[in-house]
Amino acid sequence: MQQRQLEENTVITLVSEATAAPSMHNAQPWRFRYETAEGLLLLRADPERAMPGSDPGNRALHIGCGAALFNLRVAAAHAGLDARTRLLPDPGDLWLMATVQLAEPGGTVTRGAEDDLVRLPPAIRQRHTSRHPFAEKEVPEDLQAALKQAAAAEGAALLFPRLWHVETVLDLVHDAERRDATDPDARQDLERWTRLGVEADIAVDGVPEYAFGPRKRDGKAPLRDFAGRRTVADRGSTTFEHTPHLALLSTSGDGPADWLRAGQALERVLLEATRADLATSLTSHPLESADLRTLARDPVSGAGQVQMVLRLGYGPRGPSTPRRSVPDVLDIV
Repeated sequence: MQQRQLEENTVITLVSEATAAPSMHNAQPWRFRYETAEGLLLLRADPERAMPGSDPGNRALHIGCGAALFNLRVAAAHAGLDARTRLLPDPGDLWLMATVQLAEPGGTVTRGAEDDLVRLPPAIRQRHTSRHPFAEKEVPEDLQAALKQAAAAEGAALLFPRLWHVETVLDLVHDAERRDATDPDARQDLERWTRLGVEADIAVDGVPEYAFGPRKRDGKAPLRDFAGRRTVADRGSTTFEHTPHLALLSTSGDGPADWLRAGQALERVLLEATRADLATSLTSHPLESADLRTLARDPVSGAGQVQMVLRLGYGPRGPSTPRRSVPDVLDIV
């Protein structure tokens, strides 16, 4: 592999694409450091953006960093670069999520498994979380199969639960909502990462009020109400789908490396779904309590650790949410 130094603008572009990834409450819990001489890009978690009330074990933080890592791999493939990734390379540094060795491929290097990523770059900027109603329309089986394959390519599994299992997951969402209503720590996390009024117009992170979507007047779609008990002007309410199409993303293990793989699988599924004109939203609400999370797994197989609940369907993709600038998250040395 050729170790010729990359241009600074190339590194900036890679990180810009990486930071378009989803993260819990759009906290963007990542930082990057590019070591020019070695051609090495480090992805670090930012502990100041952790959520001790809602994510005490930092599982969601790892998933967000994993999603950013996948976008970085996609951008590298699009740029014609080889990107050799190591997860958690230093056991003594728990905040170092991954290292990515970047280089232009030599004449004898085979790109291999990363070749199919070159289809995905346009979807990075097209993907937005949608908190709007979806049509009561089935997701075709061949598309479901393609999304399952996308998750499997990153070492995860995607399950489209049957209706009775969907109802169980929806019940767990409601249980989580009731718990949050009386949990000051969860409420503090939500209020810290939501942006109302003028703040929404200048925000660089968090969930701005224009991305909350309408209040749910009727229907069963699992959506976190980011407004809580606060008033949001001109938001309105509407009916959501009564039969939401959910998918459960799972991994066989449940440690930091598994969470990073789950984040990569999640983003791969979301980008493939976006390419297929599906709108998507995510919820970890029923997974933030250990007892509820256990109940979310497939009761038939009992296998796997559920890492995220996806809602898929046909409808508006939702607005883009703000992102920090690359200079705020990238150091080049």
